[in-house]
Amino acid sequence: MKSLFQKYKHAWVFLYGFIYFPWFYYIEKNITSNFSVIQIEFDKKIPFIEHFIIPYYFWFVFMIVAVFYFFFTNKRDFYRLTGFLIIGMTLFLIISTLFPNGQLLRPTTFDRDNIFVDMVKMLYQTDTCTNVFPSIHVYNTLGVYIAIANSEPLKQKAWVQNISFITSALIILSTMFLKQHSVVDVIGAGIFAVIMYYFVYASHPKDSHSLSHQPI
Repeated sequence: MKSLFQKYKHAWVFLYGFIYFPWFYYIEKNITSNFSVIQIEFDKKIPFIEHFIIPYYFWFVFMIVAVFYFFFTNKRDFYRLTGFLIIGMTLFLIISTLFPNGQLLRPTTFDRDNIFVDMVKMLYQTDTCTNVFPSIHVYNTLGVYIAIANSEPLKQKAWVQNISFITSALIILSTMFLKQHSVVDVIGAGIFAVIMYYFVYASHPKDSHSLSHQPI
């Protein structure tokens, strides 16, 4: 039992959930009006495509698989990925608390009636159109993609890199085609991801190669 605890003591990172989820729940329930609308005219030109609900929901699988893959295989990469995610999510919470924001892009009627539209309706009922900047869906997706792209073992697997890229692209597009996020939210998430990439990965190129091979 002691050896198991020593091997996976980096699980302490998951305690962040006790900070994130109550805070997120609070702003979702209390910041639903009197918010700054974040959207641009170009958003109206983006069509609503209900089929993108699939990659949108697949985001949860993408995140969980990536986090636990690194948790069980490489402590260094796990800390870099979770550090990337935690800093971004905390910044999102602070921005949403101090600068309530939202968008008014969601359709009120639908031209089609199918299972995908039903899934979108369920999404709209459970997730508000507020607290959207920057898009955590996009930011975390980029975080996982960057972690996979910078993993020495996974760099050797072209199929993993290709699937990761395609999955990330579809998830990011889904946020706009489902009218969950404005282009502004996506760009904002991209800018934050680039900044965090510099601090977490690019600024430590020398030690990242050797440390990335360290076992759990």
